Amino acid sequence: MDAFKSGGDVLFVLMGAVMVLAMHAGFAFLEVGTVRKKNQVNALVKIIADFAVSTLAYFFIGYAVAYGTSFLTGAPTLVEKSGYELVKFFFLLTFAAAIPAIISGGIAERAKFYPQLVATALLVGLVYPFFEGITWNGNLGIQAWLEAQFGASFHDFAGSVVVHAMGGWLGLVAVILLGARHGRYGKDGAMSAHPPSSIPFLALGAWILTVGWFGFNVMSAQSVAAVNGLVAINSLMAMVGGVLAALFVGRNDPGFVHNGPLAGLVAVCAGSDLMHPVGALVTGAIAGALFVWTFTLTQNKWKIDDVLGVWPLHGLCGVWGGIAAGIFGMEALGGMGGVSLAAQVIGTLLGVMVALVGGGVIYGLLSLTMGLRLTQEEEYQGADLSIHKIGAEPPGNLRN
Repeated sequence: MDAFKSGGDVLFVLMGAVMVLAMHAGFAFLEVGTVRKKNQVNALVKIIADFAVSTLAYFFIGYAVAYGTSFLTGAPTLVEKSGYELVKFFFLLTFAAAIPAIISGGIAERAKFYPQLVATALLVGLVYPFFEGITWNGNLGIQAWLEAQFGASFHDFAGSVVVHAMGGWLGLVAVILLGARHGRYGKDGAMSAHPPSSIPFLALGAWILTVGWFGFNVMSAQSVAAVNGLVAINSLMAMVGGVLAALFVGRNDPGFVHNGPLAGLVAVCAGSDLMHPVGALVTGAIAGALFVWTFTLTQNKWKIDDVLGVWPLHGLCGVWGGIAAGIFGMEALGGMGGVSLAAQVIGTLLGVMVALVGGGVIYGLLSLTMGLRLTQEEEYQGADLSIHKIGAEPPGNLRN
């Protein structure tokens, strides 16, 4: 029975890893559908190349930073636990690799290719696992201190803050250092529209992410015995809330509608194992509205050229998710309890601080040494031809 249980856990976590791996196709097609046609190939190549670099960085450095476990031992040692530690690494790697996938959408259409791969290695190898280890492995004693002070540690079941807020705030740093795309904003402040190149591809990406998210959230239990149907229902309700809020607040705009479920799912990750389904519905609805409002604000008022809106979607909705777990997780609001709003706020702010400092150092150094963005001529030609020497479509349609 012990062997059966161990094997079941390996299979369970492996299935979760595969589902989250598939989400990276969602990141790719969401970006492909949003950027102009002359940058579609670059979007596809970036996501798969970032995943490959993330794997090496996390395998050799990042996983040890977060959990103190090294894989540089003989294969017989690695399989002593029926390979559970290996599939756990695979599962958590897919989370870590989401960081550069998130950033990719914000810096699209004008970022150099190889400097971003270097950034990926440093972020996944050092910055992300530093905060991951604090939150999910108790590193540095911060969780113990929060529990002693407020009666509960910082709770982030599936990564509203650890993954999404981190990725979104890192993306904001990169977007600001890169600057806006040429022609996006005129000298008089007027904005030039860069509409999505393919709503069907955008929608396909959103659907792939949405389906895979149930592996992202439910399989965060990391064992068959700990799996919780409440997580699945809360994820569903938050997704629906995000869709409907984005539909109404975004006035039927298909870009907002298809990002709505993602906003809701980002926000519910942290407290999906604590909330009542109605609390999850409200959390998702607030996230959907928050995304629409802040995306419009950043693009139109603040002139921050965040192409896919990764800071509003992941950064701000992730922050809201960390705080929402401390609100709707309370027993008074139908939740499971055992959570502290103060601890949630402190833990969330710590994640934002780590992202801003880590991102500022890494992207700042890369800006000074390698440079971050394409030349104006390369950007006008498009990243597909400038970097990869091939376009997504025959010549003649690539500048649209």
